[in-house]
Amino acid sequence: MEFDKALGYAAILGWDDFKKVSNPHSARVEYRTAVGTEVDYLSIWLVDPEGHQNMVCDYWTWTSSGHPSGIRFTGNYSSHPLGLALDFILMNQGQFTRPADACPEGLALINPPTAEESAEAAAWMSGVHGAATNVSRVEPEKAAAL
Repeated sequence: MEFDKALGYAAILGWDDFKKVSNPHSARVEYRTAVGTEVDYLSIWLVDPEGHQNMVCDYWTWTSSGHPSGIRFTGNYSSHPLGLALDFILMNQGQFTRPADACPEGLALINPPTAEESAEAAAWMSGVHGAATNVSRVEPEKAAAL
């Protein structure tokens, strides 16, 4: 599966949670990477019907004095399914394809999902949970808070 498609599925999995806080018209996942390296940071933004943009969360794959690793939600946003999906995607990047000539600035655009797209994303995540791979580093007490 392509990396951007997996990121789109992650956003779709969080869509119902996004709607609890705002009226999203679309979403975008932004990331930057050097050619041949893995993504170490991404952010997810919602765009409302008037074009206003709000950051939902960001995600770092490593910890520094400036930020922890993992997902950090902004404002009133939270979504456990989104967090699980991003954990899986970013911890298993080698399982996803990216074009050899991919731009270092990645962008996945997501429109409000149809029922079919939501079912596809849920089926994909269900399959991920059934696989013997890294799925989540979210601790149970933190997961309950999401």
